[in-house]
Amino acid sequence: MFQRLEDVEKRYEELNVLISDPEVISRQNEWKNYMKEHSDIEDIVFKYREYKTTKKNLEDAKEMMEDPEMKELAELEMLEAKEKLPILEDELKILLIPKDPNDDKNVICEIRAGAGGEEAALFAGVLFRMYSMYAEKNRFQIQVIYENETGIGGYKEISFMITGKGAYSRFKFESGVHRVQRVPDTESSGRIHTSTATVAVLPEVEDVDVEINPADIRMEVFRASGAGGQHVNKTSSAVRLIHEPTGIVAECQTERSQLQNREYAMRMLRSKIYDIEREKQEKAVASERKSQVGSGDRSEKIRTYNYPQGRITDHRIGFSVFQFENFLNGDMDEMIDNLIATDRAEKLKGNND
Repeated sequence: MFQRLEDVEKRYEELNVLISDPEVISRQNEWKNYMKEHSDIEDIVFKYREYKTTKKNLEDAKEMMEDPEMKELAELEMLEAKEKLPILEDELKILLIPKDPNDDKNVICEIRAGAGGEEAALFAGVLFRMYSMYAEKNRFQIQVIYENETGIGGYKEISFMITGKGAYSRFKFESGVHRVQRVPDTESSGRIHTSTATVAVLPEVEDVDVEINPADIRMEVFRASGAGGQHVNKTSSAVRLIHEPTGIVAECQTERSQLQNREYAMRMLRSKIYDIEREKQEKAVASERKSQVGSGDRSEKIRTYNYPQGRITDHRIGFSVFQFENFLNGDMDEMIDNLIATDRAEKLKGNND
């Protein structure tokens, strides 16, 4: 581990020189890449330097022990350093875990009603509201791309973009099947119904991340439906893009112009294709140890929202929260932090095997 840390610190010093070089600065793309690499490893370097300083303090304190007048002070410094070093080592191990390159990216999220008819559509609406409130609390922006409303506050399907630095790192573990258990308002006998909704979370990708041949895309235009103002149903501004080789479809109907809708649909299409390619690569290089959390298989039941018991349980990590209303109002940090911590622990275990 310490050789890796030495190599990272050496690279950091090289980058310090490069990003200050006027010739490199004149090549903007190259300079931006160096700046990103510099930023990505800065936390590791600072933490490693703190570790080295603490270790030196321990060695200095051992030497001071030979001086009777300094012995008491030396003992305090030794105790402090001995307590701090293992903590810093653990922090360095976590920092050395390869960072998900998508963590800082924006998110494209799709929620689809599953089993349960109208109740499933209402639950999809609950999830959208929950994610919207969580995004607002974290100062992320939400832009609805496509919605298919049921008319009573639910959605058969809704797609939206979440923008802001680190959005994907906070939402990526939401992919999968969410299950709700509650008594619907329409149920006179008070029976508990079980319904599901599927959530897909995709990192937004740039042109350079995935190549799409324009000839492979078929575009259809149609009139938008649902809420959206006076322009809805008057012009064919909604856009549907179909990627012929894969059959992947992306739609956008929320913007006023066909051009804007096509741009959003293209961003969604690009992310969907990237997600498929990434899944193929991950399966090809999958380690024998399967992560307990993972990025979320869409067919996997990941979480249950039990209204009668006021409990929300994530089945991947066996963790439950009982602040039910608060969670549905966007107070999701405790759950998300536990998912991130479990994922890190699994990766750390894999690194040590």
